[in-house]
Order: sequence, then C-alpha cells, then structure tokens
Amino acid sequence: MNERGVGENFPREGTPAVAINKFQYGTFLNMRKSVYDSNYRQFVQNGDKFPDEPEVVIVVQVHNRPAYLKMLIQSLEKVAEIHKFFVVFSHDYFSEEISDLVKGITFCKVLQIHFPYSKQLYPDEFPGQDPKDCPRDISKENAKKMGCINAEHPDAYGHYREASITQTKHHWWWKLHFVFERVKVLQGYKDFAVFIEEDNYILPDFYQFFKSMTSLRNSHCEDCDVLALGNHDGVSRFVELSAKTETSGWMSTKHNIGLGISREVYYKLMGCNSEFCTYDDYNWDWTLQNLSGTCIQKPLKVLVASGTRVLHTGDCGLHQKETCHPDLAQQKVEANLREITSALFPQTLTLSSHGPVEHKPHMKNGGWGDVRDHTLCINYAARL
Repeated sequence: MNERGVGENFPREGTPAVAINKFQYGTFLNMRKSVYDSNYRQFVQNGDKFPDEPEVVIVVQVHNRPAYLKMLIQSLEKVAEIHKFFVVFSHDYFSEEISDLVKGITFCKVLQIHFPYSKQLYPDEFPGQDPKDCPRDISKENAKKMGCINAEHPDAYGHYREASITQTKHHWWWKLHFVFERVKVLQGYKDFAVFIEEDNYILPDFYQFFKSMTSLRNSHCEDCDVLALGNHDGVSRFVELSAKTETSGWMSTKHNIGLGISREVYYKLMGCNSEFCTYDDYNWDWTLQNLSGTCIQKPLKVLVASGTRVLHTGDCGLHQKETCHPDLAQQKVEANLREITSALFPQTLTLSSHGPVEHKPHMKNGGWGDVRDHTLCINYAARL
C-alpha cells in the first residue's frame, strides 16, 4: 500500500470550509487522498454554532446502510440537550449519499473520520481481497500447491481470510485509536465516549441517563471499567427497568451496544494491542471478552443500563443474511417509543450487583488467522 503524506499542499487559513471539506470521489487514488486529507484536517461541522466543550461524545461506526443511518440521525435530533453532544461518524464506505446525510445535521457538533484501509479503497490488494489470495475453503496442502499469497496462514478452522469479514474488527480498533489519540476536539475530554453503530437508535433521554449513570459510577462503582448504555433485550420490560442499573463482568453478547469507554480503559486496551490484533476471532467484541481477565488481568467490570437507551434497528448486516427492511424497522421503533414514553427521564437510578466479575472463556470464531491482518492491526497505534 502506498501512503500519501497528509501534510502537503494545504489551503491557507481563511479558505472556505466548504472547499476544505470537499471529498473527491471517482478514482481510488482520489478517495484515498481525500481520506488522508480529511482525517488530517478534521473539519468540525457546526463548530461555530456550538463552541462549548462537549458533555457527551458518541462515536458511530458506519458502513453502507444509509436508511438505518438516517434513522439514527433522526433519533439523535430528538434527544434532549443534543446541542451538548459531539458525534463522530467513522466511515469505512464512502459515498455522497452517506456523507450528505451527515452533512445535513445542524443540531450538534459533528466530525466525520474515514477508515483509510477499507476494502473499498483497496479492492484488488490487501487489505481488500487480492486476486492472488487463497480461496476461503481450500485446504492448506492445496493452497501451497496453488502458491496463493497466504497459503501458510489459514485460521484455526482451516479457512483463509475474507476481506469483507475482517474489515469490521480492523475499523473498530483503528477508530478507537483515532478517537483517543488523534481527534483534536477530544484532547481534553475526560469522560466516557460511547461507541455505537449505524443501525442503532438513541432514546430521547440519553443525555440525562448518561449523566446520571456516570455520576452513579463515580459515587458507587468506581471499579466499574466500562458502561453499557444499551442491551439486546429491547423494550419488553422497559417501564419496569427504566431506572435500574446493574454491575456484571463484560460479556460480548450482552454488552457490545452503547459501549462507554474512558481514556483510562483505552490505555489498558492499548497495553493489549498485540493480543487483540493476533487473537483468531474476526469479532472485536469476542476479542475484547477474551482479553478481559487474561491480558487485562482484572476482568472488565461493566455498569449496565437495565432499560436500554440504545435500540438495535438493523435486520441485516454481517451476521444477518436477510433482506434489509428499514421501513419495517422504522415502524417498529416508533411503536416502541410510544410504548415507553412514560418511563423515560427517571429522576434517580438504582444499582444492583448481578453475578461475579470473572473471565468468561469462549470458543473463538476464527476468521482472523492471516499475519497481514495481525501486522496492520498492530501498526494502527503507530501509523493511523
């Protein structure tokens, strides 16, 4: 991969923001150049309108589901005190439709960052799918005979890498580095940053709940490492659970939605950079569960919102092969909101303990055996 220096040929001060923020589509080279320039310049949209330091930071991992992204943006607009938020959209697919959705936001401070090693930018070479890569299901013996690039490095189950599978974990780890190390607006930010995805939906009382939850953590659960502002239970018992929180050990299947990470925990994770990047599981959340209680010696303790403040609207994606139905998802989320409105904005939160905080071993999922993935992932800390 040829990287272009990002410090060259910048406009003089006073150049209109519109010109600075113009993303060039058309050729892969143009897009790569735009990615590096954009990540370097970090144009903050609505920065003049909302000059105060942010009180809540949300980081959204965006792929290519604009209908769901539109729903997320609509949910953000309805959040009380949204003008106090700083929302970072981290993209691994670049299109004018997606960019224009984000540029249409007027209600808070926004930054768009771009994952520079996406398969869209490198369609015929690593980190994309090189034509000389080994087919996924070929045996190692036959791969060696064929002479394909990665014949020596199948995963634990004998499968060879697929760029479409490895990209999400790469993007997640790069984004974590970039937010805490490179985003200028956040250099002095000391609170939790909340990580979500494009097919999530934020409830209207998110600001108040986040503030109450972090206050509760500081006063009653100082050893809680991370927050989970969402869960996968939906709204079935929301009225009963709205004001409740609980503590638990980190579990991938429960605590990977609305994940609140502090700078302190980020540094703990960076101490496990190599372990994260070489663990043979293509899922960032299962990899994190493996680190909790192994490389991170004390298992991660999580403070969980029993009544989720982050809904999952997606009915298609990496793990769901069904056809997307964003119209049905929209109807469902609107029905959910009508059902729970009376239970939003609780005055105080309660805290209970739920089970021991311990390492939860699991069977790794594979999909991450290629040493090229390991090396690129490890190097994010240096190259970004």
